[in-house]
Amino acid sequence: MTAIVSEEQDPSAELTVEAARELGLLFAEVVASVRTVLYADEHTVQLAAGCLLAQGHLLVEDLPGLGKTTLAKALSQSLGLDFHRVQFTADLLPADITGAMILDRSRGEPVFRPGPIFTNLLMADELNRASARSQSALLEAMEERQVSMDGRTMALPRPFMVLATQNPYDAAGTSPLPHGQRDRFLLRLSLGYPSRSEEDQLIARADDADAAGPLAAALSRPELDALMKGVSVVHMSAAARGYVLDLVLATRSHPGVAVGASPRASLALRRVSKALALAAGRHFVTPGDIQRAIGPSLGHRLILNPGSERAGTGIDEIISDIVHQVPLPDAVAGAGWRTGG
Repeated sequence: MTAIVSEEQDPSAELTVEAARELGLLFAEVVASVRTVLYADEHTVQLAAGCLLAQGHLLVEDLPGLGKTTLAKALSQSLGLDFHRVQFTADLLPADITGAMILDRSRGEPVFRPGPIFTNLLMADELNRASARSQSALLEAMEERQVSMDGRTMALPRPFMVLATQNPYDAAGTSPLPHGQRDRFLLRLSLGYPSRSEEDQLIARADDADAAGPLAAALSRPELDALMKGVSVVHMSAAARGYVLDLVLATRSHPGVAVGASPRASLALRRVSKALALAAGRHFVTPGDIQRAIGPSLGHRLILNPGSERAGTGIDEIISDIVHQVPLPDAVAGAGWRTGG
């Protein structure tokens, strides 16, 4: 790698065409590595990897057995990151996540024992099965990247991502995530069922011990840092920002939506669009990047009117309607998406 973004560069600097192309190839290596063990479409894996590279958190809603844990492990291994998993249950305590002060008998004083949250990628499995108190233990960590305990503040490792899962069809004995907590997640994804041919490959290799082993890291740590830096400096022109704002504002006035997307959602759509642009090896955001990002970025942040739900109109249909209704800016036909105009 010769033209990647370095940590010493000005944060306002933008990617060159060559640097974006090289980072796009690195991004593709991560996606390809994850897909050697996870039978999911390329776009879904791009979004999951892009979520981490954009330094956000991921909510995966799907049925059991579709690869949520495989995704979390493969993503951490492909990026060479530390991984912890916590099974959220009704009796889980906040200290079981963040850690606690314990008495060190040899020193005769209390010391902090770090919990599983002190990792790079934390899988919060079935987050909605824990109490609201335990769910809230994640909030400071997700937002501030730190844990506070007895007046002390301890920073979490970088990068840090929470990959939370929940089963959207089995609500018995659960505490649904409040809207404010769902809004903390940069993306919401669903893996879905694999195709027949993909499931056949899974069955064929089920007894292959080598296939079940850990993945080798696809990147070095400097390359991972360069990818995260690259996502942050992908160019988003005034035309692109205007399109993001038009889409977000449309959610607030749509007749089927009771609570539209917040300013945090605008920032999320911006970050995810930039990650998808880098995945394509581009140094600037296009309308296609924004349109591919809008569903995963905004879907979990909208609250529908009861009438929409009774009529069978779901989030996907409303977002599709908004995308079709909001016109592209005039600058899309020219160079406005590559420049500040």
